[in-house]
Amino acid sequence: MSEATTSKEAAAFCADLVRTHDFPRYAATLFLPQAPRRALLSIYAFNVEISRVRDQVSQPLPGEIRMQWWTDMLTGAGHGDVEGNPVAAQLLQTTSEYRLPAEPLLRLIEEHQFDLYNDPMPSMAALEGYATDTASALFSLGARILEPPSAVTDHLARHAGLAQGMAQVIAALPFDAARRQLFLPLQLLQQHGSGMEEIFSGKQTPRARAAIDQLAGEARKHLDTAFDLLTHLRPEVRRIFLPLVLVRRELARMSRADFDPFVPQTTSRLRTLWTLWRASRTKEFGG
Repeated sequence: MSEATTSKEAAAFCADLVRTHDFPRYAATLFLPQAPRRALLSIYAFNVEISRVRDQVSQPLPGEIRMQWWTDMLTGAGHGDVEGNPVAAQLLQTTSEYRLPAEPLLRLIEEHQFDLYNDPMPSMAALEGYATDTASALFSLGARILEPPSAVTDHLARHAGLAQGMAQVIAALPFDAARRQLFLPLQLLQQHGSGMEEIFSGKQTPRARAAIDQLAGEARKHLDTAFDLLTHLRPEVRRIFLPLVLVRRELARMSRADFDPFVPQTTSRLRTLWTLWRASRTKEFGG
């Protein structure tokens, strides 16, 4: 089998992994040219691998071992056949071809170690740090595929990731509460007279709802800032931030009076694609 064929198969594996486990990000890449799309999918596939570790282990230690394997791979201390892992192979190709730094990827792994334990997210500052080193990092690395880093792009990526990360905390509440994991900042809950057990009960209360509404409000502020900064980018680079239209849609849903944060919500893939396609044709995203 030729090297080109192996690389093509690895790229297809990454695309399928992201399509299966992170369809919104996968769908957003469909509006990019082939080369940057392939590179971005390798980063998103890496993110899927790291984000899914908690779901694949029953104890923290095996999860730590899996994450250490990825850390070793990125630092060049990998043991075993790194090239035999299609996601690792594609990620290494992307970081080499586009000269992407390993540091943001290493910090992403470090932040996701929090997922392995049932400690509550302690504060807004902690959540902001988590979102910055995960969701914001993905936006920043994606933008670097298309152009050199800049203060404006990094600023935009930070606010975009904070908006996306905070909205995701609310969207994932039913799932996280069922397994007694708290990403909603404990400090925020306590400010409104609520706490962990109230969230884990899976039933909406005025106190818990007040905390959730405040977090949604913070997400909207970051989203507004991100959209303001978007106008400073070249149209081609704005496509990296297409997932923001899905965040805007989610936050609009969360602001409705009949919204119950403890009822799982599903969005059809067709609707996701339609939302992204419609946004891609607007001047906002270089259409």
